[in-house]
Amino acid sequence: MITLRPSAERGHANHGWLDTYHTFSFDTYHDPEHMGFRSLRVINEDWVAGGKGFPPHGHRDMEIVTYILEGSLEHQDSMGNGSVIRPGEVQRMSAGTGVTHSERNPSPTERVHLLQIWIKPEARSLEPSYEQKMFAAEGRRGRLQLVASREARDGSVRIHQDAALYAAALGPKEAVTHTIEGGRHAWLQVARGAVTLNGVALKAGDGAAVSDEPALEIAGAGKDSAEILLFDLG
Repeated sequence: MITLRPSAERGHANHGWLDTYHTFSFDTYHDPEHMGFRSLRVINEDWVAGGKGFPPHGHRDMEIVTYILEGSLEHQDSMGNGSVIRPGEVQRMSAGTGVTHSERNPSPTERVHLLQIWIKPEARSLEPSYEQKMFAAEGRRGRLQLVASREARDGSVRIHQDAALYAAALGPKEAVTHTIEGGRHAWLQVARGAVTLNGVALKAGDGAAVSDEPALEIAGAGKDSAEILLFDLG
């Protein structure tokens, strides 16, 4: 079964410096029909204006993954980490018992476009931790590239949950396949472009919850390249 979450039906807020879309309930957007999927709790698509950002704020008991599409994002946190995240890099922060961080667009003129993802951890009160890795673009061209997993497989960042996150860049008519083991589920998020998922059409910003489908075929469907994130969830 494939259940679509159309881009146009997401929650939306434009604060001037921040233009944001919420796949699931977040902040002032509350929809009891869209509180998350399995352990996946938040997918926010954000555009942050040049020189602007999120002031220091706290998190607890959440795995927070940041995926940059365009531009760069400067990060600082109470664990002493300071870095700039760029396209191709994946940042994972385990908030655990509590962490404070800030995020800012270091460019004075260009917007940064990103996806921020929250995954509920498999245990509460973990020790806070941080990880950031670059993944070569050729690793996801026409194939699924593992970027986050519980076991940190294949050089992926480690998340404290029975979940795996893949990224792929698909040219027109390029396709990837993924087998879903019995009892597991998936979520597909289209970051840009257009694809089909087992023949179902999706465009940028669309998501899809997948259950009881033994295999997935995701194919580029537009004239331009597409970029997708695929979550394999327990």
